[in-house]
Amino acid sequence: MIRTLFVVLILAAGFPAALPAQTPPRKPNIVFIVADDLGVNDLGCHGRKDHHTPNLDKLAKKGLRFTSAYSAASVCSPTRAAIMTGRSPARLKLTTFLPGRPDTVGQLLLHPDIAQQLPGDAPTIAEFLRRAGYISACIGKWHLGGKGALPTDRGFDLYHPGKALTEPSATEGGKGEYDLTLRAEKFIEDNKARPFFLYLAHNNPHVQLAAKKELIEKNKDAFNPVYAAMIETLDDCVGRVVAKLEALGLAENTIIIFTSDNGGLHVLESALTPATYNRPFRAGKGFLYEGGLRIPLIVCWAGRIKGGQETDVPVISTDWTPTLLAIAGVKSTDAFDGVNLADLFLKGSDPPPRSLYWHQPHYTNQGGRPAGAIRAGSWKLIEHYENGACELYDLAKDLGETTDLAAKEPGRVADLRGKLEKWRREVGAQEMRANPKFNGKLGRALYYDFDSSRLTLEDKAATMAPHLAPWRARMNAVLPNAKKKAEPGAGAVILHARDAKVTGEKLRYESPPHKDTLGFWVNKDDFAQWTFEVPNSGVFEVEILQACGKGSGGAEIEIAVNGQALKLKIEETGHFQRFVPRAAGTLKLNAGPAFLTVRALTKPGPAVMDLRRIVLRSVN
Repeated sequence: MIRTLFVVLILAAGFPAALPAQTPPRKPNIVFIVADDLGVNDLGCHGRKDHHTPNLDKLAKKGLRFTSAYSAASVCSPTRAAIMTGRSPARLKLTTFLPGRPDTVGQLLLHPDIAQQLPGDAPTIAEFLRRAGYISACIGKWHLGGKGALPTDRGFDLYHPGKALTEPSATEGGKGEYDLTLRAEKFIEDNKARPFFLYLAHNNPHVQLAAKKELIEKNKDAFNPVYAAMIETLDDCVGRVVAKLEALGLAENTIIIFTSDNGGLHVLESALTPATYNRPFRAGKGFLYEGGLRIPLIVCWAGRIKGGQETDVPVISTDWTPTLLAIAGVKSTDAFDGVNLADLFLKGSDPPPRSLYWHQPHYTNQGGRPAGAIRAGSWKLIEHYENGACELYDLAKDLGETTDLAAKEPGRVADLRGKLEKWRREVGAQEMRANPKFNGKLGRALYYDFDSSRLTLEDKAATMAPHLAPWRARMNAVLPNAKKKAEPGAGAVILHARDAKVTGEKLRYESPPHKDTLGFWVNKDDFAQWTFEVPNSGVFEVEILQACGKGSGGAEIEIAVNGQALKLKIEETGHFQRFVPRAAGTLKLNAGPAFLTVRALTKPGPAVMDLRRIVLRSVN
C-alpha cells in the first residue's frame, strides 16, 4: 500500500490537474432591419437636410456606411428573395413584386409568368442558420408567398406580420412600426442567452403614407411632410431596437444591418405622393436607373467594425446570405450569386472586382419599362427589351445618368451587352414575348410621350402632384380593373435572328452571347426570311435592330411583307455588336399568315449589316 501511494504521489507531482473544458465563443446575433421603399438619400447621414434621423445617423457613426449599395431589383419582392437566398431574382424566376402588375394593352411585351412564392429549392438564410443552432424571427413584411410559403415554412421559428397600415396614435405610427418594434424587443429579450437572427422588415415608408399629426406639423417644411414624419418614426423604432441590445449587454456580440429593398418612390402613385426624391440620382423605384437601385446601407458591430467609416465598394442584396453565413461560421456547399463581404466589414479588405447584374422583364407601376442592366467598374449599361437600345453611363463622372455615351463608346457597349446576355443565359433569365393586343397609341402616351424617369424636381411634393396627375390617370386607366376598358390594338410581332430561315452562302445566325445576330452578311444576294402570324388587322410600324462597323455603312435593304416593301439605308453604329433600333416605315397588314423577307439591294462596303431582330408594332 505504501508503494502504491508513493507511485500515486509521483504521478500527481509530474502531471498537473486537467484544465477545465474551454467554452466555445457564442455565435454572433444578427439583426437585419429592412425599410420599405426608403430612398438612398432619405437619411441625414446620407445628406438629407429635411429629414430627422438621429438614431440612424448615430448608428452610421458607430459603424460602416455604404455609398454604392444596390438592391437586387427596383421593386420589393425580388430584393427580399435575394436577401433570403443569396440568389439573383432572375435565377429564382421572381423578378417583380407579388403578384405583379397585370398585363395591359399599353405594353409592347407581355410579362413572363413568375414564381408567386419563394422557390422551395432555394434554402433561406434562416434554414441555414437553424442548422447552426440559431433561433430566427421574421417580424413585419414578408411578401414572398402565402400559405405553404410563409416564414415559418422557410426556417423561421417566429413570424409576426403585424399590420401594414395603422391609425396613428400616441402608441402607434401609420405603418405598424411600434407594434413590430415591441415584438422585436420581446424576441431579443426572450432569446438573449442564445444566438438569434432577427429579420425586422418594416412597412415604413411604403404607400399608403400615414404619420402622427404632431410629427407632420414638426416636418411641415420638408419636401413631403408626411413622408418626413414617417422617416422620423422609423428612426425612432430603430433606436429602440439598438437600445434594447445595449441594455441587455448584447451590442458587442450583435451585427446590425440597416438597409432598404429598393429606391425611393419619386412619382405620383397614391395620395400624398410623390414620397421623396433621389437627387442627384435619376428616377426611383421601378427603374433600373441609379435612383431605383441605390439604397442606404449601414452595418454596425460594436468592437468588431471600426466606426465612422464609409466605403464606395459596390455591394448588392445577394451578398447577404454568404456574408452572414460566414460571420456565423456556417459552411455551405450551395452556390450563391452574391459574395462574402465579411473581410470588407472586419478587415477593410475589398472583395475582388466584379460586375453587378439586373434583369427586369416587367412594366412597373412607376412607369419603368422592361430592361436589363450591368455595372462593371464605373460603367453602367442599360438594355431596353422593347427595342434593344442600349444606354451607357460613366458613373464616376455622371451619377445622374444624364449623358448617354453609347454612340461614343460603341466597343464598350458591345462588350458590356455581351456580358449581360451571357449572364442572362447562365441564370436562365425569362424572356418576354410580343403582346398580340398591343395598342401603339396608348403605349406612346404611357411610356414615351411622358418620361417619368426625368421629372422636374420642385420644392414640394404637393406642387408636383397636380402635374403628374394626368399621367397617373392614364397609367391606371389601362389596368384590367379600370371602369372603362382600354381598347386593344392590332398587336405586335417580334422576329428574332435565331428564328430566321437563311438562304445564301455566308449569311448565318451567330449564337454567342456577344453576337446573337444574323452575321457574315458579306454576299449581297444572301437573304433572310421569317414566317409568322399577324395577330390582328391594322397598321404596323416596322423596326429593325441593326449594327454596322466602320466602313460598312450605306447598304440599302428591302423589307418585304406579303407583297408590300419598305426600303432602308443601313447606318454605321461604330461596331458590329453595337445594335441600334431603326424605323423602316409602316405597313398595313391583315390578320393571318405572313411572310417577311430582308434582302440587300446594294452593298457598297465589306458587309451589309448585322441584324438581331425585327419588330412590327401596332400604330393604334
